[in-house]
Amino acid sequence: MPDRVSILVSFGIALATVLILLAMDRPPICTCGDVKLWHGDINSSGNSQHISDWYTPSHIIHGMIFYALGWLLFCKRGIGGGSATRWGITLAVALEAAWEIAENTPFVIDRYRAVTVNWGYSGDSVLNSFADLGWMSLGFFLALRLPGKVTIALAILMEIVVAMVVRDNLTLNVIMLLFPLDSIAEWQAAGHS
Repeated sequence: MPDRVSILVSFGIALATVLILLAMDRPPICTCGDVKLWHGDINSSGNSQHISDWYTPSHIIHGMIFYALGWLLFCKRGIGGGSATRWGITLAVALEAAWEIAENTPFVIDRYRAVTVNWGYSGDSVLNSFADLGWMSLGFFLALRLPGKVTIALAILMEIVVAMVVRDNLTLNVIMLLFPLDSIAEWQAAGHS
C-alpha cells in the first residue's frame, strides 16, 4: 500500500487541481444547481457535471493503466525503491490531474464538440473533476488488488458495456480526439438521433 507521504502528496495534487480549476472559472457544481450521484444523459447540460456518469468507467480504466505504468517504472525498472504503490499512486493522481486541467481548456472543449459524440460538451464541473480523480484512484487500487487478468477483463467489460449503451468509451474517445474517423462518427450519431 502507498505510505502516508505519497498519500499526502496525492491529496495535495488533488487540492491544487481543484484550486486551478476554480481559477479557470470552472463551475464548482452543475450550473443546474443539483448534485447527483449519477447522471446518465451524455448529450445534456448535466454531462460531466455530477459525481458519476457514463465516462466514470473511463476514469477507472485510467487508474488501471496508470497502475501498470507505475509498475513498469517503479518495479520493473527499480526506480524509487521498487514500489509501484508508494509513488505509483502519486504519479497516477498527477497524470489524471493534468488531464482534468487540460480537458477543461477551451482548446480541448472545442475539440470534443467538433469530433466526438459530445456535441454539447461544456467542460467539467469541479465536483466532476474531483470525483474523476477518485474514480481513477479506485481503478488504481483495483489493479493493485486484483489479478492482472481480472483487471484486464474488467476494463474490457466496462468498455463493451459503455459502447453498447452510449456508443462511446475510452477507446473511442481517444480515437476520435486524436484521429477522428467518419465511420465512428456516423455510428455514434446514429445512436443519438
